[in-house]
Amino acid sequence: MPTARRIAHAFLERQGLTTIFGNPGSNELPFLAGLPESFRYVLGLHEGVVVGMADGYAQVTGGPALVNLHAAAGSGNAMGALTNAVYARSPLVLTAGQQVRSAVGLEAMLANVDAPQLMRPLVGHSAEPACAADVPRSLAQAVFEAELQRRPSYLSVPYDDWDADVDPGACEVLERRVRRGLTPDAAQLDDLVREVGAARNPVLVLGGDIDAAGHVDRAVACAEHLDLPVWVAPSPHRLPFPNRHPLLRGVLPAGIGSVSSALAGHDLVLVVGAPVFRYHQHVPGPYLPDGARLIQVTDDAGAAARAPMGEALVADPGPVLAALTDRLPQRASGPREFTPPPEPATASGAALHPEEVFAALRDTQPPDTRYVVESTSTNGAWWRQMDLRHPGSYFFPASGGLGFGLPAAVGAAMGDPDRPVVAVVGDGSANYGITALWSAAHYRVPVTFLILRNGTYGALRWFGTLLGTPDVPGTEIPGLDFTALAAGYGVPATAVTELAELRDQLKTPPTDGPRLIQVDTHPTSPE
Repeated sequence: MPTARRIAHAFLERQGLTTIFGNPGSNELPFLAGLPESFRYVLGLHEGVVVGMADGYAQVTGGPALVNLHAAAGSGNAMGALTNAVYARSPLVLTAGQQVRSAVGLEAMLANVDAPQLMRPLVGHSAEPACAADVPRSLAQAVFEAELQRRPSYLSVPYDDWDADVDPGACEVLERRVRRGLTPDAAQLDDLVREVGAARNPVLVLGGDIDAAGHVDRAVACAEHLDLPVWVAPSPHRLPFPNRHPLLRGVLPAGIGSVSSALAGHDLVLVVGAPVFRYHQHVPGPYLPDGARLIQVTDDAGAAARAPMGEALVADPGPVLAALTDRLPQRASGPREFTPPPEPATASGAALHPEEVFAALRDTQPPDTRYVVESTSTNGAWWRQMDLRHPGSYFFPASGGLGFGLPAAVGAAMGDPDRPVVAVVGDGSANYGITALWSAAHYRVPVTFLILRNGTYGALRWFGTLLGTPDVPGTEIPGLDFTALAAGYGVPATAVTELAELRDQLKTPPTDGPRLIQVDTHPTSPE
């Protein structure tokens, strides 16, 4: 008779889920015992880092990533990082160990009471097998739910289930395959093509799903063919359009009234691959400017259902972009001259201006570099100086939860070793995921960690001004030495104060493992 563990390992291997990101506890050891040689276990020293690494890995590979957490405590530690994975639509498969079945009702130590409820409403699916015989099927469902919903799923398994003999019929799960298809029908495409073609002044708004699904080239072709101005939807976690393309108008502000003002003059707002919208600052106003209609195209049914205005077509954006390009007359032709970045701003004193740092990155790093960015207060400087033309070049915490940057960069580099990875992280953000440095060093992941040190929570100070609360405590974090912290985790590190020294450091890429560069920067605001 096969055991639940044996079938589970075989199923995961057939699904290609042979990299496990985890931090094990006693409840998880029976699942991890006897892993086939094809499996790789990636240890993180905190569950937030574990999920962050898996999130970065899933985003660059485009497929699910397997996470192993420890009972309720480990699952709870992971939930902050999980919020980013949810809004990035990363298909993470979270497994957690549970106490033996006979001890759960007693609330014995490490029992996860009502385990499926713990992770709701964050995950798209949460379950615990009804019995040991149901473990293989439950695991398969968790994997397929993550893939179909493009949202993390969660499965808690009592640890005595793994050694249980199960009926041979449970092996049927090994042959299962579930596929997703959301191609719009001819009538839906006809309607959309007709409405876009009839619009007097349409505008295209693109979201991170365009990059995640590999549709950036299609989006560029469509915008150029129809000569459409393009905005990036508010609060982007990926870059769906080259940021120096002449048709790009920028990133929409994240307030209701601000979005409406930015879109003024357009009679049709076509939103593709984005929710409508991810607002942040409370800026009241009309959802849309006078005379404007909105049509949303997304394969995220939840995003379509919760939008406060407009029409929605739940479909894969790829065929929609292709149809608009193929079936509408070309409105412009000729080469497109990309907009050069301005001269970077400078700062007086010992600290560099963030624009100087980003210009140095732009000038020294390969064009296909993946940047994992978690420095909120420098957003404006970032977009003014960077020139990102390759898909998959930009990653940002999708829900704004801190602790994403360092671990996601490690996961991204592990998921795709062929492209260089640079993590651009503020000193405030870095502390939330600092133990990712150990994982990077231990697995010799060639990541450049660039820490921007300004001694403050810069975004909080900016928000304090917006909210009329400039004098709140807890926004200063002086005296942090990331070179010493990095050395303790085994990462070679250096602190630079001069622009020429920074450029020299950046010109030499890491090879046999990570490196950290700390640079003191002048405080700035996100805008």
